[in-house]
Amino acid sequence: MQKALELAHRAEAAGEVPVGAVIVKNDELIAEGWNQPIISHDASSHAEIIAMREAGKKLKNYRLVDTVMYVTLEPCSMCVGAMIHARVEKVVYGASEPRTGALGGAFNLLQANDHNHRFEVVSGVMAEDSKSLLQGFFKSRRK
Repeated sequence: MQKALELAHRAEAAGEVPVGAVIVKNDELIAEGWNQPIISHDASSHAEIIAMREAGKKLKNYRLVDTVMYVTLEPCSMCVGAMIHARVEKVVYGASEPRTGALGGAFNLLQANDHNHRFEVVSGVMAEDSKSLLQGFFKSRRK
């Protein structure tokens, strides 16, 4: 999670919402991403999506079986949907997102009965660090 937080700072430095994500397989970091929708002009360029794209290229497979994603903020529905399709094994996130979080914050996409894949979720890991970074970012934007 520490590496994901470092990536969130990278997003912040670029003027993006500070969210970072990494993907690990067999205890090895295989991919990373940070929010880039503004600079890439692409609404789908969330940290999680960028990390999954990189992992898919590295593994030469869109299925990310036996991987763990660490992300600083609870993923949105777009990202959770992609994680389901990619067959991510586990998602560990920091701060909860009560407005758009799709793993229990606003709603829980994994509770939909029709999905043929579910993954383990661990929440609140380094949550205060993630939350402080996000709050500081938005506070500075409102000034």
